[in-house]
Amino acid sequence: MNTRLTRADMLAALQPSQTWDFIIIGGGATGLGTAIEAATRGYKTLLLEQYDFAKGTSSRSTKLVHGGVRYLAQGNLKLVRSALRERGLLRQNAPHVVHDLTFFVPAYAWWSKLYYGAGLKLYDILAGRLNLGASRFLSKKAAQLRMPTLKSQGLVGGILYHDGQFDDARLAITMLRTFLDHGGTALNYCTVDGLIKKHDRVVGVHATDGEQTFEVRSRVVVNATGIFADTVRHLDDPTQPNLLSPSQGIHLVVDQRFQPSDSAMMIPKTEDGRVLFALPWHGKVVLGTTDTPVDEVAIEPRPLEAEIEFILRTAAQYLVDPPTRADVLSVYVGQRPLLKAPPKSAQAIAQKSDGVGSTATLSREHVIQISDSGLVTVTGGKWTTYREMGEEVVDRATTSASLPASPSVTANLHLHGWTDQTLPEPFNVYGSDAAALRTLPGADRLLHPNLPYVEAQVRWAARSEMAQTVEDVLARRTRSLLLDATASIECAPRVAEILAEELGQDVAWQQQQVRDFTAIARGYQLWVVPCGL
Repeated sequence: MNTRLTRADMLAALQPSQTWDFIIIGGGATGLGTAIEAATRGYKTLLLEQYDFAKGTSSRSTKLVHGGVRYLAQGNLKLVRSALRERGLLRQNAPHVVHDLTFFVPAYAWWSKLYYGAGLKLYDILAGRLNLGASRFLSKKAAQLRMPTLKSQGLVGGILYHDGQFDDARLAITMLRTFLDHGGTALNYCTVDGLIKKHDRVVGVHATDGEQTFEVRSRVVVNATGIFADTVRHLDDPTQPNLLSPSQGIHLVVDQRFQPSDSAMMIPKTEDGRVLFALPWHGKVVLGTTDTPVDEVAIEPRPLEAEIEFILRTAAQYLVDPPTRADVLSVYVGQRPLLKAPPKSAQAIAQKSDGVGSTATLSREHVIQISDSGLVTVTGGKWTTYREMGEEVVDRATTSASLPASPSVTANLHLHGWTDQTLPEPFNVYGSDAAALRTLPGADRLLHPNLPYVEAQVRWAARSEMAQTVEDVLARRTRSLLLDATASIECAPRVAEILAEELGQDVAWQQQQVRDFTAIARGYQLWVVPCGL
């Protein structure tokens, strides 16, 4: 197993004379999933990430591992069945990061209770043997007991069903560790700024790490950069039309008192037809999401005033004492790499070569494109199906590059830290690593009284998870920034001090880190978000 966890060791592995089997650009869900798929099949694999692992969309999801209840209404049973299978496999392979969660759908008319109940029974059937639990009807009294802050006027009951919940950034780090365990090499903060070509074929990348530049050769280069996929595609061919039509979704995080339940609530149809969730997560409640087209992608997107008002207004329709702007502890935004619908002439090609369905659902699925130069681009899809996407990418890439065939083993692969023991917060997401983490200094000292995290987690992040910045620690190795932006700003100086000890940095570095993090974290505080942005 690969125990090299420092960036210095990773950099040392980039010998210019060697040729990799796979270079994967992008350290989000899709890139990490593809990297694990390649490494576990025995291919020599390098992953390069421009920012930090899961810095973008992959750390800003709705925190659900799910089949997609709303796709049932679209009639896309194939997509739902596939996602439900992957949900079940992920629950088996990473039980320390993924857990079962009950969802309550309120019904304010008898017909809606029957309608949604029938749909959720079909959801159960499609899950098959990997189902997490059977859905069932609840009376009005049972509904009120489960959701005590739900408005009771007109309530006739509801439906209870089961889905999966996870910590997205922690799963990404678990996947990183799994990739390293299987001999992979990964670098965060390493930018790919060009492709190397030979006889019009992509044979490697130009990469920059700080002030160092590299030319790294590979038999296959995979573009798994999510919302930035078109940027890399244009390095290959600047004349290509954009593949993506991105949108963004925002989430508001509030205190658990607004929904003091261990179940989530799903509003199946809001005023504009969107689904809205209220989810318990790490002792808080996450409200979301929206689906708003955006013209440009950004690594730190900001919420629109209309999105904020939509979520607060919808929550107020169902909760007795709904949250206001002043109650929002953090607002986070993720941008989705949705696919443009192809013209009819291209649709048949897409269906044949990429396994993509009709244009009605195309933008919610993934696409794999192999250019004339051999660059493999994978984009679209969602967290739940990352493994399936990675398997398909490696299958097609190895065929295209004439690499020796090797079967996939990831369907039953336990991810790093696997354990079936139930551990307390905040150590549960570390699985079998929790025991070692708790031996580090500061295992009993909270970073902040309003956060569940301890100082030892900062040291662990630096030593074992390649954390390089205060933001890495507070946004992704822990979820402090998403749970309480103000508290995360207040504990940033102490995090910088610990991180400086671990990384050998000076006081000036600490001060700059605090300034950099504070500038980012201000964007997660709702009160400083200007109207209309």
